[in-house]
Amino acid sequence: MKLELLFALGAFAGGCVADPSESSTVDSNEPPMLGVQLTRDAAALADQQIDTNTRARRTANMTYHGGKIMPTAVSKIIFWGPKWTNSTFAGDKITGLDSWYVGHSNSNYARTSDEYTGTNGTVGPTGTHQGHIIDTTTASSGASTSAILAEVCKQVTAGSIVPDPAGNGYYAVYTDVKRGTAGYCAYHSAGTCGGKVVQFAFFFDLEGDAGCDPGDTTTGHSQGLAALANVTAHELAEARTDPTSPGAWYDSSGNENGDKCAWAFNVASVPFSNGTQWKLQGEWSNAAFTAGTGYPNRSGQRGCLDGH
Repeated sequence: MKLELLFALGAFAGGCVADPSESSTVDSNEPPMLGVQLTRDAAALADQQIDTNTRARRTANMTYHGGKIMPTAVSKIIFWGPKWTNSTFAGDKITGLDSWYVGHSNSNYARTSDEYTGTNGTVGPTGTHQGHIIDTTTASSGASTSAILAEVCKQVTAGSIVPDPAGNGYYAVYTDVKRGTAGYCAYHSAGTCGGKVVQFAFFFDLEGDAGCDPGDTTTGHSQGLAALANVTAHELAEARTDPTSPGAWYDSSGNENGDKCAWAFNVASVPFSNGTQWKLQGEWSNAAFTAGTGYPNRSGQRGCLDGH
């Protein structure tokens, strides 16, 4: 969901503004928060504040806005914060998220986004995962997107990340910072490091966070990993289909494919190509909605697919 829409709805409980105390040396202005994954409560509030007339005027399907998509994703994870070296805190999250990205490639779940095209081709189901980095310095709260981009650029400068030359690099920053009163779980954005385009995403520590919990009771993953896996699915799908300005695919309200199916689950778990199982929201498919073959989102629109 586009940030400006969220402010108009008053959907944030707090914390979602640029923090001038968090500076960076990246070669960009403050990047926009895109694809903001609202908490369950904030999403319900946003739905309530859309009046019936507005809802009736909206078109269900997303439309194309002239930009690029990500034909593939070259991913690398940054685990940011001192707690990531604590084995009790990390638990199954580091190994689990690496496995998630590996298994996402060539999965039927990834294929739920392969109908979308841009000026540079079509979204494809394959990706390349390059593992992870642990940075034990104090992590940002995520309120400033520039601070998150600066962390990615720091890793580029250090040689830990080599940006994909085609702009398909996706660098997910998982922090050890709790959400607090912020009304969102994660977001994605884009910027440049040394003139090279990078896609990036921010994630809070969601351990014990009921507002961002998918309620996974079948896969055996810890609650913290299950929560991160679900919001990871949301953000990566949106980055692939609507990565940068001027944007590619979103609807008349600014909702991207992950937003349109947020907190709508169809099955207890979704299989990935490496044999792992995850409880994940679906992603919006224009084709499925038009054909009536998707499952319903929170508004009852049958356009969600999870590839199970």
